[in-house]
Amino acid sequence: MLLDAGANVECRPGHLVQFAVMGCLYAGLSLGIARPTIGLLSIGEEATKGNELTRDTHRRLKASKLDFVGNVEAKDLYSGSADVIVCEGFTGNIALKVSEGLVEVIEELLREELTRTFTTRFGYLLSQRAFRRFRRRVDCSEVGGAPLFGVAGLCVVGHGCSSAKAVRNAVALCYRLANQDFVGCVDSEMSFISGESKVVTGERVRS
Repeated sequence: MLLDAGANVECRPGHLVQFAVMGCLYAGLSLGIARPTIGLLSIGEEATKGNELTRDTHRRLKASKLDFVGNVEAKDLYSGSADVIVCEGFTGNIALKVSEGLVEVIEELLREELTRTFTTRFGYLLSQRAFRRFRRRVDCSEVGGAPLFGVAGLCVVGHGCSSAKAVRNAVALCYRLANQDFVGCVDSEMSFISGESKVVTGERVRS
């Protein structure tokens, strides 16, 4: 899980701590992860790496009650080394768009290679079911969109090219979050999870 993916392009350290708290709550309620691990996206694993924002955020997360595993690099986004990865929205949106483009490139490269010769085309036909499953695993319409955290209500931001299937799944996601009273949980448990009083009150932003 990546927070922020583009809602806030300029952030302070207190904001990134809030992202971690909200990410923990979402991972627990929606994904069933009892104690999510938190990583901070940076240019190196060492605590001294990064800019002033990441270094200050590292100190705050380390001092919190969150299960903070330290800095993670971009290559670790999909490794599972952290359940929740936080960064400011500028970096997060770039990571999101690179990931989207990478999926499209991989699909096209696979299609080219598997249709290059008669034998590979035959193998491709036999593997259609596996490729359909692969497509579902990387298709954003299967999720519908990304929840917009930090607002007094439920909001899911979809892709600009969302299909009817994506919109349907986004509505289903809102329904599940409403049943779990996600907004109420964020409001009531913010200070308990972070170990700070309302996590820098007055700095609450969307994520």
